[in-house]
Order: sequence, then C-alpha cells, then structure tokens
Amino acid sequence: MADIFEIFGELSYFGIFLILIGVNASPILMPPSWIVLTSFYLLDPNLNIVLLSMVGATGATIGRFILKKISGLFRKFVGEEQKSNLDIIGDYLNRKKFGYVIASFLFGATPLPSNMLFITYGLMRAKSLGIYIGFWFGRVLSYIVMIYFGNAVLKPFLEIFEDRLTGILLVDVAGIGVIIFFASINWSLLITQRKIKFVKPKLWRF
Repeated sequence: MADIFEIFGELSYFGIFLILIGVNASPILMPPSWIVLTSFYLLDPNLNIVLLSMVGATGATIGRFILKKISGLFRKFVGEEQKSNLDIIGDYLNRKKFGYVIASFLFGATPLPSNMLFITYGLMRAKSLGIYIGFWFGRVLSYIVMIYFGNAVLKPFLEIFEDRLTGILLVDVAGIGVIIFFASINWSLLITQRKIKFVKPKLWRF
C-alpha cells in the first residue's frame, strides 16, 4: 500500500485523481476514499485541502459512474419482485424535483462507503444528472472535514481495525446488509399508504 501511495503521490493531484477513480469503480474490497485522501495529505501536508477534496470528489464521482454502469448489467439477474420494488423507488425519486440530488448529497456528505448506493442506482437504471451533482458536493464537504481532522479521525479508525482487510470486509458486509434490508421493504405500500411491510428478499434469479 505504501508503494502505491509513493507512485501516485509523485503525480501529485493527477495521481490522486486516478487512484480515486480506481477505488470507486470497484464494488468491494477497497478502503473508503476519505482514508486514501487523508493518507495522501498526511504524507504531504503542502497539498491544499480544498483542492484535494475537489479532485478527490471528481475522481470518486467518475469511479461511481463506472460502477453504476457495470451494476446495471446485472439487473437481468434480479428477481421480478425486486425489480418492481426498485422501479417504484426510482419513479418516486424522479417525481421529486431534487430527489436524486438530495439522496446522493446526504449519502456523499457522510464518511460511509457509497458503493452499495451506486450499485442500487445501477440496478434501478437511474438516469439523472442530480445523482452525480449531489454526490460530488456531498463528497467535497465530507472530504474537507475528514482531511482537516485527519490525525484525530484516521489513527483511531485504523487502531479499531488493525487488520485493514478485516475492516474493509466488515464495512462491505454491512453495506450488503443495508441493500438486503432495503430490498425487504415493500416500497409501494410505504410510499402510497405510509405503512411499513417487509417481504422476503429474492435478490437474484438464475
């Protein structure tokens, strides 16, 4: 990992931009983007925090765009009930003027990994520029905060997960759990009648 930081660090902002695209285009087994950016900043404190955050957010948004496109190819394996559920969510967000913008911004503004969000967008075949606008602004905001407080946030996080691979796996498993939870909700009933009902998720059909 240290070698990767050295290689891309020599390319300055462009190197960071490239590595953020790669990290965010991958669905699993990648460290959170804020850890990557914070690590680069701790290695080179001369980097401008705002510019670094903007470069990182741009790379992250492009990477998530690629992930969304790849995820859309797997829609054919999703069960019909879940397809209908996903389409209901998509239609609901489309009817709201800033639906996708707000949803993506709220997710992007947190340090939580966004891979499962964009996998869901891909399965929904969501087509809205607001997805990327909201996510970009949310990520810029969260990156500035996380990089600025890098020493206070990064070190305790790494101490909790001494084995970094274990930490990444736990985060990915949690993300998959969230997707299964959302797939278990009867969204038609929730949106139309404001009632929560859970159904047995059948995500994949072969």
